[in-house]
Amino acid sequence: MTNSHKIAISICFLFIAKCSSNDIGNSRHTAITRAIEKVGPAVASINVEHQMESLSYDPFFGFMFPKEIYPMHTSGSGVIISPDGFVITNHHVIEKAQKVTVTLPGGDEFKADIIGSDETSDLALLKLYGNDFPYAKLANSDELLIGEWVIALGNPFELFTVSNNPSASLGIISATNMDFGLQKSGKVFQDMIQTDAAINPGNSGGPLVNSLGEVIGINTFIFKDNDTNRGSTGIGFAIPINNAKRIVEELRVTGEIDRGYSTGMVVQTITRSISRYLDLPFAKGVIIVEVAKNSQAERAGLEPGDIILTANEKNVNRPRDIRTIILEDDLRSGDEISLRIFRDGKYKNFRITLGKYKLVK
Repeated sequence: MTNSHKIAISICFLFIAKCSSNDIGNSRHTAITRAIEKVGPAVASINVEHQMESLSYDPFFGFMFPKEIYPMHTSGSGVIISPDGFVITNHHVIEKAQKVTVTLPGGDEFKADIIGSDETSDLALLKLYGNDFPYAKLANSDELLIGEWVIALGNPFELFTVSNNPSASLGIISATNMDFGLQKSGKVFQDMIQTDAAINPGNSGGPLVNSLGEVIGINTFIFKDNDTNRGSTGIGFAIPINNAKRIVEELRVTGEIDRGYSTGMVVQTITRSISRYLDLPFAKGVIIVEVAKNSQAERAGLEPGDIILTANEKNVNRPRDIRTIILEDDLRSGDEISLRIFRDGKYKNFRITLGKYKLVK
């Protein structure tokens, strides 16, 4: 083999090695890494300070009394959604906060004002002092695909303070439209996104991101198989970003969520005795016993004696069922609710527009 042949072969091997190195390097950059690079700068660590009161027991008088007030620090996650510094997080992250500080990737800290917070939806809107903030693009969460890749970003177990950067966990969308309804806490979790991307304490309020680098949801809670388990079980839930958009916009404009409404009717549960008295073919639903003059119920054509069986296609058997359905469907004054009623032996459908709640003085 001549020297020229040896040189040619060496050049070929160097070329192959270089191409292989480039291929490996390029393969490390995926849709997932690009999505994290895109949204990561907008992910925030939410640092909350509030006061706790320790109690002592007085054995002589037999009651508890305040002993000491001391500062308490908790943390969660959030995501910046506009260049002027609006941040979405969970209500439970900043609940009872006296001071909120937001840390961004790189370690910069900003004082944050609470623009508004809503316990029912478990969402809150913060505002940072400053401008030209990195912000995340919000997706259309009505277009989610079960099985598509998602990334949970945030501050699990306060690890943001260690690296000054959000932590990322990868998974898929396991299910959509998961309805948990009204909780004992007063929160309403409807249409939730289920994911197996690890969500841990501190991830609450952070973004759930698709492979395009768009926010599809706000990480909110995890399934726990027992009371002592604080870590991820592979079943986490996020509020769809479309649901969050409506809440956040109302908080931005008014600082609160107005859920006051009026139907203009009084209803009573159908008991077996009422069913027998009215000779009804069933013992379910609620009967309208009063319709206010010039009310939304009267305008809709409802009358005393009408029996409401469903509201928005959900069964109604007690007066509070209607209130729960309105709350779970996040209906407000001006929104419509469909009713299926029984009148004079026939089933009829009505639509009633919720009116404004008026405080009677």
